[in-house]
Amino acid sequence: MTGVTYITTSKEKKAFLEFPYRHYKKDANWVPPLKFEVRKRLDTQKNPFFQQAEMALFLAEKDGEVAGRIAAIIDHRYNSYHNTQTGFFGFFESIDSDTVTDLLFRSASGWLEARGMETMMGPASPSMMDEVGILVDGFEKPPAIMMPYNKPWYGTLLENAGLSKEMDLFAFDVDQSTVDRERMARAVGLVKRRIPGMNVRPIRLKKMQQEVEIIRQIFNKAWSRNWGFIPLSKAELEQLARDLKMILDPDFAHIVDVEGEPVAFSIALPDYNQILSDMNGTLFPTGLFKLLTRRKSIRRIRTALMGVLPEYRGKGIDAVLHHQSIENGLKRDFYSSELSWVLESNTEMVRVAERIGAIQNKTYRIYSKSLR
Repeated sequence: MTGVTYITTSKEKKAFLEFPYRHYKKDANWVPPLKFEVRKRLDTQKNPFFQQAEMALFLAEKDGEVAGRIAAIIDHRYNSYHNTQTGFFGFFESIDSDTVTDLLFRSASGWLEARGMETMMGPASPSMMDEVGILVDGFEKPPAIMMPYNKPWYGTLLENAGLSKEMDLFAFDVDQSTVDRERMARAVGLVKRRIPGMNVRPIRLKKMQQEVEIIRQIFNKAWSRNWGFIPLSKAELEQLARDLKMILDPDFAHIVDVEGEPVAFSIALPDYNQILSDMNGTLFPTGLFKLLTRRKSIRRIRTALMGVLPEYRGKGIDAVLHHQSIENGLKRDFYSSELSWVLESNTEMVRVAERIGAIQNKTYRIYSKSLR
């Protein structure tokens, strides 16, 4: 027998949190996220995203065992910004069962529809600044830090439940064998001659609050016309900065100034997923020791966030930022970098990735469904 529960108790919420750790136990490419990080994302009282959003959680059971989960989310700021009535789903997981998946989406869409939503889109877990998309191509290796991973059958389950493609997000991989360093160096030299007042500097960790505000201002202007964009609030970016400060590395996080004025930024992160795979989502009793002793073995970065002010686009500044992180990484024996995610509609960024020798290695898909 199969049924779905609307989560109201701490015991049910714990089952919601724990399900993936059993679901992926034998999947060599799944990297268990740290449980305290997942709890923070789900915490409607402490996560600043929920200052303007609401969420309901649902748990599916089949024959007395947890078989799936889903969250229904309303981001009021998204709807206000886009003048729409869009609800989101997130944190989706399921066994390979159309029945379970259908019940989960009926529950989520019913909750959203009862609150006036006309479209359901996702996954976003819980926001577009968190893990988004269903992996539909590139299952042969683990995901980079803060990128999702799922069973290969998820795309089919969603399509059978009546959802269809809304947008694809690409991940590109560049490594020592594919990067054209000479071509990149020539391009960077050309950009620097064209913009003589340009300076690339590392993010100042000791002035993090000031740097965060610079990044927020650039991001909100740079991304304003991109699909799925909503302006980042100060509280959200400050929370993100607190989360990332322990792993942020100045060799891979930069701001570009022109004549002393910030015009672009890039944040790449050491790929901690390379050392999290056998920690089962917890730092205790031995996980913290593993984290501290193994982090010097990380040999991969992920460019997670980048923004260039509209008036400086098309001038090659994005390539300069990629070049800086790649060159710094090579000096420290980092062998590869992932650029993710890139909207399929962002043809300019796709071309930049291809020009520096990056190869598309994963595709994530956002799905949608009309609730009318």
